[in-house]
Amino acid sequence: MPRQVRTRNVSASQARSYLAKAEEYLAASENELEAERAIAATSLAIHAAINAADAVCGVRLGRRAAGPDHDRVSDLLKEAGKDGAELNKDLRRLLPMKTKAEYDPDDIPLSVASKAVGSALKCVAIARRVVSSATR
Repeated sequence: MPRQVRTRNVSASQARSYLAKAEEYLAASENELEAERAIAATSLAIHAAINAADAVCGVRLGRRAAGPDHDRVSDLLKEAGKDGAELNKDLRRLLPMKTKAEYDPDDIPLSVASKAVGSALKCVAIARRVVSSATR
């Protein structure tokens, strides 16, 4: 039996707010990458993708994952149609880096940070598309 995903309801307005947060985190991650601050770029990219996932789930399902385990959002993204599945591919690449970027003492290579920002860029682009299609 699959584990139950804790969720919170998301209004259309809140979905737009999650997209705005995703956009801000993405812009900051790009700035940090340009400044060659790989740890900050990676962490911000991960947060951009998480907020993009919340925006997509909010629009497609009217709810987002609310538990402490970010991996659980994958279950919701699978329910969110083709866009959710597409975003999930990049988010699943990013989530394993979260602990290393935010808590471990190890450095993150600039090449890894660059890939993280690229993945976040894809996630945010999907969220933009989903949110804009819902507000037409």
